[in-house]
Amino acid sequence: MRKTFRIKKPEEFQQVFNKHHSVANKYFIVYQMTKTDQKHFRVGLSVSKKVGKAHDRVWVKRRIRQSLLELKTQMPQELDLLVIARPAAAHQSQKFLKEQMIHVLKLAKILKEENA
Repeated sequence: MRKTFRIKKPEEFQQVFNKHHSVANKYFIVYQMTKTDQKHFRVGLSVSKKVGKAHDRVWVKRRIRQSLLELKTQMPQELDLLVIARPAAAHQSQKFLKEQMIHVLKLAKILKEENA
C-alpha cells in the first residue's frame, strides 16, 4: 500500500477519533470518517504492545495492509479509516485476518454484503 494511502500525523489520527463512527469485532476496531475532497481512502494502523513484541506487531500491520490492498477496489474513496488490532489478531493466518477484516468492514457498512 502506497504511503499516500496512510494516515501518519497525530493530528489526523485525532481528527478521525474525534469525528468517528466505530465498529469492532474480536480482532479489530475500525474508526471511519468521511472526507468528500479525497481522491482515495486513507488508513491509519495502531497495534499496541498487548499484541506482542515488535516483530509480532509489524507482522500484524503487514497482514492488515495486505488485506486492505486486496479490498481496495471495493472501498469507498472518500474515507479515512483507523484500524486498531486487538491482541487476538496476533499469530493468526493472513487468510483468517482478511476474513475478519471483511467482517468488520461489512459491520461498518463500508463493504457491501455481495462483495467478498
